[in-house]
Amino acid sequence: MHARNALTEAGYTERIAFVVDVAQHLHAYGTTAQRLEGAIQSVSRRLSLECEPWANPTGLILAFSDPARPAGESDTTRVIRLGLGDTDLYKLCEADRIAEEVMAGHLDIPAGRAALRALDRPTSWRGKAMQVLGFALASAAVAGLLRLPWLDIGTAGAIGLLIGLLDIAAQRRPRLSEAFEAIAGLLAGGVAIAVSALVAPLNLNTVIIASLIVLLPGMALTNAMNELTSRQLVSGTARFAGAITTILKLTIGTAIALGIAEFAGFQPDVRALRPQPEWVVWCALLLGAYAFAVLFRAHRRDYPLVMASAIAGYLISRFGGEWFGAQAGLFFSALITTAAGNVYARWRNRPGALVRLPGLIMLVPGSIALRGVITLVQAQDIGAGQDAAMLALNTLMALLAGLLFGNLLVSARRNL
Repeated sequence: MHARNALTEAGYTERIAFVVDVAQHLHAYGTTAQRLEGAIQSVSRRLSLECEPWANPTGLILAFSDPARPAGESDTTRVIRLGLGDTDLYKLCEADRIAEEVMAGHLDIPAGRAALRALDRPTSWRGKAMQVLGFALASAAVAGLLRLPWLDIGTAGAIGLLIGLLDIAAQRRPRLSEAFEAIAGLLAGGVAIAVSALVAPLNLNTVIIASLIVLLPGMALTNAMNELTSRQLVSGTARFAGAITTILKLTIGTAIALGIAEFAGFQPDVRALRPQPEWVVWCALLLGAYAFAVLFRAHRRDYPLVMASAIAGYLISRFGGEWFGAQAGLFFSALITTAAGNVYARWRNRPGALVRLPGLIMLVPGSIALRGVITLVQAQDIGAGQDAAMLALNTLMALLAGLLFGNLLVSARRNL
């Protein structure tokens, strides 16, 4: 009761400022619209505020009022322009913890706002180096999961490293950032073509896709469909359009690389070969799980949990697919991962995203969509990419069904 009184006795504008800070930080760390709005409303109620939030991928509108005052007297609206969020599991957990401590009365509102602002400090050079390493490891790991030859795995890893360095450079250069995906596609296509023409044959398109795996918007596509089914029509449509734009930019870069190679007389030597034994797949799975723990910026103590979730999601999908069919395997994996994330959130009072996001990352359909568009551009024939497009659509539907029924099976804890 004392904590409750302390919160309600804080100034009206001070309480609003705290909710706005929480909303901005949760948005920045990759929370979907329906979960973000639910979290904002939950925090607002605990602070004795009425809030009507409206979230989209690049902004927030928050309409506040004080229920203890006459209607209309205390109405306050905040319109906040934000950049696209990026998954950061450590900061997401910290923002959630700070909000919980303020609502429990363990922190006062000024201390809570200071703690949230402390999360905005720039990434250290060590953190940036780990992100670059994560790009390289993820690309090599995906190539290993696809059983590609060693040269293909090494080429994908080297391209991933170069794209990681390009990502660091783009963070401080707005113009470079706008064209980042196209330049990454150009870089991936150029290096892969050069290796296949000058060194040895490659599974060309597959190597390009593996090297670009971190940039593929598969999670954005899944989140967009999830938002649309949750009747977040504006946010879902905007996120879906952004994901399609990313795929097109990656394809444009790759197509330019192919065009330059053809003009210069380079003939890439392409082969279809998947020779790796089963132990390479298991090693690649472990490496990929570690890479995504790094790329999701999880805290070190959460690495085992994040890696276990990624591995479990892949294995459920793989063996479920062998037993019941590919789409059924994806459905069961998304269902179990989502439900497990919600159970963990309720059990540990921490964001279920620690389990949910890693468990879904190896299932998302971004690589299938990119393969379809690249094939379409290369062949200049709508029918050439039709099979990949249908496969991407089926994958999306299976994942979406798993997400919906997973949340129905075990409800989320305060939406995160």
